[in-house]
Amino acid sequence: MNTLFKALNDPTRRQILEMLRRTDLTAGEIADAFEFSKPSISHHLDLLKQAGLIDATREGQFIRYSLDTTVLDEAVQWLVNLMAPTNDKRK
Repeated sequence: MNTLFKALNDPTRRQILEMLRRTDLTAGEIADAFEFSKPSISHHLDLLKQAGLIDATREGQFIRYSLDTTVLDEAVQWLVNLMAPTNDKRK
C-alpha cells in the first residue's frame, strides 16, 4: 500500500489518473497534455503501473494505458473498515 500512496502523492500522477478515468490513452497522448519531457512522463507512468493503478497494453508500436481501480477499491475498503466504529470499549 506504500507504493499506492507514493503514487497518489504527486499531483501530476493524480492528473494522469483523471485523464485515464475519461478514456484510455497512449503515452504520447498523455505527454502532450504536459510540459514535461517524455522520459519524465514515462517515469510517472511507471510508478502508476508499479502501484497497480494503471494497465498497459501494447498496440503495435504504441502502449495504451487504462485506469485500473482494483487497488483503489481495496484501499478504500481498508479505510472504511479502519473508520468503522468498534464494539471494543477499551480506550
